[in-house]
Amino acid sequence: MVDQQTWERRTEWPMAGIAFLFLIAYSCQVLLTLTPNWHTVCEAVITGSWVLFVVDYVARLVLAERRLHWFFHHLLEFLVVVLPAIRPLRLLRLVAMVTVMQRAIGGAIRGKVLIYTICTSTLLLYVASLAMLEAERDHPDSSVKTFGEALWWSMTTVTTVGYGDYSPVTTTGRLIAAALMIGGISLIGVVTATIASWIVEQVAEEDAAKQAATAHQIEELRHEVRRLTESLSASEQKMPTS
Repeated sequence: MVDQQTWERRTEWPMAGIAFLFLIAYSCQVLLTLTPNWHTVCEAVITGSWVLFVVDYVARLVLAERRLHWFFHHLLEFLVVVLPAIRPLRLLRLVAMVTVMQRAIGGAIRGKVLIYTICTSTLLLYVASLAMLEAERDHPDSSVKTFGEALWWSMTTVTTVGYGDYSPVTTTGRLIAAALMIGGISLIGVVTATIASWIVEQVAEEDAAKQAATAHQIEELRHEVRRLTESLSASEQKMPTS
């Protein structure tokens, strides 16, 4: 029987590809004026990706050794699969895309963490901008009417600058803003930790190099002292006794 780790290893890249298709379809719906046929295609892709997210979630839950523990540690993914009918909440499916990308990139090595951080930051800004534009542009009191304005809002929000020139007025927009603020703080923490880890490693490598050089110098001095001692002993043995 396939275990959970084997399932995740086999499905991580296919699920990442499905999430990418979902993002393309969702982007087309938000950014483009689609014909009815293309709109139907995009809806089919979005619905199909949701079905596959459900299959993946259920499979990982069933294969988990501690199912209750796994369930409570993946509550956000649970919301992704149980709230497909409410249009504003379908934005939660974008969380699944971040999750499967994390599984696909994976690894705890600093280089992979850095790559993951860069990819997640870019994805977070783009997704938040799309979500904000869809939620706000049709509201008469909203200041966010274009993707450029939504992107500027996302950048100022995720970096905690918050100029205030653009701000959400809808409930969905404010929920997106809250999620982006939390995500921005988390990303800053990851970047800071990564830089700190790199500095500590560089200092440790320099200290190790210095210790190795010092040990080598001490060994050379010992060898030199030993050689001189042997030379003196040999000279004393050769000296004539009176």
